[in-house]
Amino acid sequence: MSALFTAENLFTLIMLIALQAVLGFDNLLYISIESKRVEPRQRALVRHAGIGIAILFRIALLFLILHAVSAFSKPLFALHFAPAFDGAFTIHSLITLIGGGFIIYTASKEIGHLLTVDNLDAEEKSKGSIGKALFWIVTMNVVFSFDSILSAMALSDVFVIMATAIVISGILMIWLSDFVAAFLEKNRMLEVMGLFILFLVGVLLVTEGGHLAHISLFGFAVEPMSKTTFYFVLAVIIITDVVQSRFRNKIKSKTSA
Repeated sequence: MSALFTAENLFTLIMLIALQAVLGFDNLLYISIESKRVEPRQRALVRHAGIGIAILFRIALLFLILHAVSAFSKPLFALHFAPAFDGAFTIHSLITLIGGGFIIYTASKEIGHLLTVDNLDAEEKSKGSIGKALFWIVTMNVVFSFDSILSAMALSDVFVIMATAIVISGILMIWLSDFVAAFLEKNRMLEVMGLFILFLVGVLLVTEGGHLAHISLFGFAVEPMSKTTFYFVLAVIIITDVVQSRFRNKIKSKTSA
């Protein structure tokens, strides 16, 4: 037990918490958007409970991956429709593909909703169930956790250290979720940018899942989007939104003068 309390393990724990925090940004974005489906007074409860339940699932998933990592990478089935489609699917690739596809669907649906709805304030009164919102928050939290857990395993093989990092990062997510939700609520225009970022996350997951499944379309292999490309596109989206907002305000100030 005393071997756990070493400088090396403490440094690893700090690194793991930082890693979980960086990789958890897109998760917080999804949680904030999903929590808007319930009544305003219930949103904080849904966010906190969803993250809390997801922490338990993350620890259970960590335990499973550590003890059965080969099962997640073992081929389950293959599909061959030459020359149009070819792929060999694993548990990991299926979860990543389905999760990424669902995120793309959710982001696209919300973007379409913002474009077609006539009265956003009236739409805010139409809410879904707490159970449904909790289900999707927990489910997508587990999907997002795959990358962070696999990345954590590259830094440490000590279950207690990784589980502690998951708990601490989960507590930080609970604390930050209210700030992210409040920020998006006060800056409704940024919600559109957030949805496009979420769409980009879905593309990242789908390409990664396609790569894990060795999918090829008409002889062209699906390549994963690199993290460098992801953050570059993310920066372009944010800069474009900032420039567009300033330009819009400049036009408004001239027309009102």
